[in-house]
Amino acid sequence: MIIGVPREIKQDEYRVALIPVGAEELTAAGHTVLVERGAGQGSGIPDELYEENGAEIVETAQEIFSRADMIIKVKEPQPSEWPLLRPGQILFTYFHFAADEKLTRGFLETGATAVAYETLEGKNGQLPLLTPMSEVAGRMSIQEGAKYLERPQLGRGILLGGVPGVPPAHIVILGGGVVGKNAAQIAAGFQADVVILDISVDRLRYLEDIMPANVNTLYSDKHNIREQLELADLVIGAVLIPGARAPMLVPESALKMMKPGAVLIDVAVDQGGCIETSRPTTHSDPTFVVDGVVHYCVANMPGAVGRTSTYALCNVTLPYALKLANQGLEAACGQDSGLLSAVNVHNGQVTNRAVAATFGLDYQEFCV
Repeated sequence: MIIGVPREIKQDEYRVALIPVGAEELTAAGHTVLVERGAGQGSGIPDELYEENGAEIVETAQEIFSRADMIIKVKEPQPSEWPLLRPGQILFTYFHFAADEKLTRGFLETGATAVAYETLEGKNGQLPLLTPMSEVAGRMSIQEGAKYLERPQLGRGILLGGVPGVPPAHIVILGGGVVGKNAAQIAAGFQADVVILDISVDRLRYLEDIMPANVNTLYSDKHNIREQLELADLVIGAVLIPGARAPMLVPESALKMMKPGAVLIDVAVDQGGCIETSRPTTHSDPTFVVDGVVHYCVANMPGAVGRTSTYALCNVTLPYALKLANQGLEAACGQDSGLLSAVNVHNGQVTNRAVAATFGLDYQEFCV
């Protein structure tokens, strides 16, 4: 199989979908690996290192797309890349279709197959290809929150950990999954006052057991969310429904009860966001203010720490890329039901129920 790795063109995206050891493994298995010149630059990986490990460096994305049987990317294909895709070609990347109807309909027209990182299931129902980026985003959310709480960034002028005689920041985390857990761990290290809300009591029990004393848990209902928003200096939106649009937990009306200069970080914005006033932003222009509340809604947060994120992502994607390359789509999905769950679009049909339901599209089961 010919595997292509184009340079990411989404704004402020510095990750790359394959590291040199991946090129070595794939070529050792008899496959051809094409890497667009400069694809690894944002992650500190020179072209020469790919060549030393068996990859062929090509000059343009057009050549990558025209020659490759399978394209491996990090972010969803951008509109300029849609015409380069062709029927029968596999695209293995993050898609987040439920947050973008235009992307969904545009990709359907290509006839290519979408194998989505974010819906690939592990043996116990976890999402192994989403987990490392959720860990990065969760940890980054506190780092970014600390910055945007500073007064020059239009925040409240709050130091997360406070000082003797002055209370720490009150941080509210909506969702106790991978993002929420990692955010809470970093926030606790800053000595902030942290509350995690979740609808799973079992998950809350687990978090209660592993977190330090400055992290508390609350069941997530409208009343508890409302009360916490009034107290919050920093709110982290960290909820996820695999493959589907994120639930809206913070209505626009709630902003009026929040403190002026409070900060909202919507990590779920790539799945449509869990805050009504969210809209995707970029690392170049990350924030906006609504009703005195600072919103940080960067849709590719891990892209800012490209080297860390690239290696964390490729550690988990490479085994599946090898399966697809070695066995082909149907055989690989037939042997791995988790990989089967990652097929969101095939032959111009939506094969993910949540995506189909989101946009009222016909659902067609992908059979192997």
